[in-house]
Amino acid sequence: MKKYMKKSEVWTYGIGLFGIALLTGWMPDYTYTFFNDFAFKGTDIDPESITRILAYVFGVAGFVGAACELIIGFLVDRTRTKWGKIRPWFGFGVIPLALVSMFVFIAPKTNSYTAAVVWMFVIYALYTAFSCAVESPSNCFGACCTPNPTERSDAISIASIFRSVGQSGGMVVLPVVGAIMKLALGEQQYKTAEGQGLDLMFSTAVCVLGCVLFIMIFFVNNRERVPYTEEKVSLKESLKFVFTNKNLLMVSLTKFTGFGRGVYSTVSLYIAVYLLGSKDLKIGLLLPMGVGTAVGMLVVKKLLKMWDTRKVYIVCCLYGAAILGVLYIVSKIIGFNPSTLMIPFLIINFFVGLQHGNTNLTPNVMIADCVDEIEWKTGKRQEGLCYAGYGFFSKVAAALTKSFGPALVVWSGYKVSTNINVAYATQTDDTLNKLLMIYTLIPAIFVIGQMLPILFYDLTGKKKDMITKELQERRAAELSDEKEA
Repeated sequence: MKKYMKKSEVWTYGIGLFGIALLTGWMPDYTYTFFNDFAFKGTDIDPESITRILAYVFGVAGFVGAACELIIGFLVDRTRTKWGKIRPWFGFGVIPLALVSMFVFIAPKTNSYTAAVVWMFVIYALYTAFSCAVESPSNCFGACCTPNPTERSDAISIASIFRSVGQSGGMVVLPVVGAIMKLALGEQQYKTAEGQGLDLMFSTAVCVLGCVLFIMIFFVNNRERVPYTEEKVSLKESLKFVFTNKNLLMVSLTKFTGFGRGVYSTVSLYIAVYLLGSKDLKIGLLLPMGVGTAVGMLVVKKLLKMWDTRKVYIVCCLYGAAILGVLYIVSKIIGFNPSTLMIPFLIINFFVGLQHGNTNLTPNVMIADCVDEIEWKTGKRQEGLCYAGYGFFSKVAAALTKSFGPALVVWSGYKVSTNINVAYATQTDDTLNKLLMIYTLIPAIFVIGQMLPILFYDLTGKKKDMITKELQERRAAELSDEKEA
């Protein structure tokens, strides 16, 4: 089948997703620790009251994001510009996203609990809305970069690997920024700055700049090639297309049924501090997972050439639940001693990361296939809303995760440091055990949950091939009619 994309486009597509993930991968976890541990340290506000309210802050922001996904998806499908219908959203939306992201890490100087809570709700909801306006359109670009489904799958695979690496990029930024600050300020002044969360603020600025630069490269070098239908449809009709398509609904439901698998990220910084011995080891904690994710995506890319998407997804979920259980058991056997636990923990963490290759790649290929199925059934191509439907469930899941995660931290008995010169307080063994469960066993249960909807997905094999062939014939006939006219 004919190839449409230049080689450089595949790479700049990946670079763009890397830039977006660099920022959006950084923000949720580090925003949580900034709000919880640093934003209002040294004020009269009770730190435990901040910890308790954060579940609601992130939950509300998640539901704001879910609503924005549908609205933005609908608007994307109605967008008609010389740049296409998708590119303007991330090309022009990245600047306001960058500005709002920086404001998240600039807390107001106040002793008022009410003012602090209002600020957290508003600023993080704004960040979530602007991130949807950039991230959601960029996610659906793969469905329109080429009409060749094989070339499309390869481009999505490569770009998804870049995005996966970008999600871990902030973990590299933080220790590098910390090392530079330590050299510039000296050991003691750096500890004071760290105790106030200044290293998080500077690291956010680096991630923001990287996001803007890489998205601009993506915007300039790439273009859309799949023709969009000109019919204008109402939001009600569009949502009907999306939410009555069984296969798209099953793929989307994986986010809902598996929402708790992401709670590990809420405590990853605390795992690095208490189980591995240093905050800087978060990079050592999640970098092996990130490398494992990238390797896993290469493995999944190979598996997709041998098996259908449904089988690949199910097998990878079963593996993911099993390896998380192994990590918990090995950690308990060794004990919470950083000097003996660190190496085995990091090695197994690499194998934990392999499962993420599936969830980062396979659903994107499935959704692109669902876009084709809906066009085949209705004659209307709705990339924006198809990805928005998936994004809607993703944001609802994120809202549940970001509420569930902080609630689990409260359940663990975690204590916040009240000393302005000490970043993290000492925790009990019971708390450490519960933090480990939040990182391993609880996500394992939800990994099995996310597999269940895919048992009913059937857009594979002969059905998928038939849809692809008929769409190509329709487009060729329409092009011929246009030339004759």
